[in-house]
Amino acid sequence: MTAQKPKLAVFKFASCDGCQLQLLNLEDELLPLAERVEFAYFLEASSRASDGPWDVVLVEGSVTTPHDAERIRKIREQAKFLVTIGACATSGGIQALRNVADVESWKQQVYPHPEWIETLATSTPIAEYVHVDAEIQGCPVAGEQLLRVLSRLLLGATPDLPVASVCAECKRRETTCVLVARAIPCMGPVTRAGCGAICPALGRDCYGCFGPAADANPASLVRHFEASGLSRTDALRRLRHINGWRREFRTLADALETSRD
Repeated sequence: MTAQKPKLAVFKFASCDGCQLQLLNLEDELLPLAERVEFAYFLEASSRASDGPWDVVLVEGSVTTPHDAERIRKIREQAKFLVTIGACATSGGIQALRNVADVESWKQQVYPHPEWIETLATSTPIAEYVHVDAEIQGCPVAGEQLLRVLSRLLLGATPDLPVASVCAECKRRETTCVLVARAIPCMGPVTRAGCGAICPALGRDCYGCFGPAADANPASLVRHFEASGLSRTDALRRLRHINGWRREFRTLADALETSRD
């Protein structure tokens, strides 16, 4: 008798779908993966939707509504192993800019019938509501990291993900440091590796889409930015960008905001 395949489910919350697409973009690599797992729930790829329990659940997107909060708790109850994928799911995403603004005021300005909009005042990561077994950061995530995590889970091994900064990837690519050589305010020294240092390789600054590195020291980097002539406002914008609700960036941004006032 053939052993039953592990069930894989992929769910979307408030997000752009880009991280799910990274899984589909693996293309040829998906074929051997499909031989090992049953895609039980993945509406981005198939209308088939099997109920839990599921062995592995990938979750994209942040919690932004009361319905989201209820839904993720129900998913967690049916998930043996839950992995959040992407900046929205791991840090609230770009939509977490609402967390430092007046959401009710925005609703009045944006929607003709704001009374129809049911939303929370915040956009927060999945981990603020349920236990998360592993996080894959990025905006979007790297498909190779998705495949590596899934492969290790199937083998019964603990997922291993980069903890060093983007600077390590620049060194491996022999990319000239844009922060040192060109005085460009690059977030690479405090941003987690995994993207392949794409932006610095093109002569641009890293803007932190893979979230904070394990040993990030953003306060030191911001002091360097300001000493090089970057305004406090521009430094804050870099901290409050895609991963601005991560504790490492948010705590410093809040302190800078207070001192500026």
